[in-house]
Amino acid sequence: MLAGKVVVVAGVGPGLGQEIALRAAGYGAEVVLAARTASFLKEVAEKIGRALVVPVDLGDPAATDRLAAAATEEFGRVDVLVHNAFSMPPMRSLTHVDLPDLSASFDANVVAALRTIRAFTPSLIASRGSIVVVNSAVLRHSRKPFGPYKIAKAALLAATQNLASELGPAGVRVNSVAPGWIWADTLRAWFDHLAAQREVPAQQIYDETAATTDLRRLPEPGEVADAALFLASDLARGITGQCLDVNCGEFHH
Repeated sequence: MLAGKVVVVAGVGPGLGQEIALRAAGYGAEVVLAARTASFLKEVAEKIGRALVVPVDLGDPAATDRLAAAATEEFGRVDVLVHNAFSMPPMRSLTHVDLPDLSASFDANVVAALRTIRAFTPSLIASRGSIVVVNSAVLRHSRKPFGPYKIAKAALLAATQNLASELGPAGVRVNSVAPGWIWADTLRAWFDHLAAQREVPAQQIYDETAATTDLRRLPEPGEVADAALFLASDLARGITGQCLDVNCGEFHH
């Protein structure tokens, strides 16, 4: 699906980011791994077999430019940018959140994403490539403590939609994927915590949560990664400006 493509994964963490990188390589791509922790990136590169490792703080403008330069120098081109970097916003109601914290969250999650995309735009125009930005199902609800989170992700969606209109005439597609719950280590630990508080088995927490979805289960990292890479691939060559939900039917959009 991605044979001959160069895919940059900006924000390679132990969950979804790693899965996107591994699956991109499995679909035939050359992969560039970018995140803060060099040791973890090297572990992922070893699993792939061959990948360019670029330790980088995506909040640093100079470092972002170095990432784009390193990818282009190594492979001569960039075909896909998957932006998965994320900084957790403060989880407080909008009536109580500290406004400086809200501003910092916006910078970390929206401005940094836009900066990364802009750094790669010349390469992506040259290859008539594609961009996929990882968003969130927080777009689909308005639960009380998630206000700052929703603001950041809604702004990120607006940015990607506008970029689709701006870059489309140059042949660059821009899409988003919005996962709901992702059944991986972080969520398992959270469910274990909730189960301990309620003195019930962790499976009960899972079952109660899964009962809110049409498929009665929670998405796994590989399912979200496949959706992102579908949007990145030529299979989605007629799709741009869209946000694909991956939530096993928890929300309909």
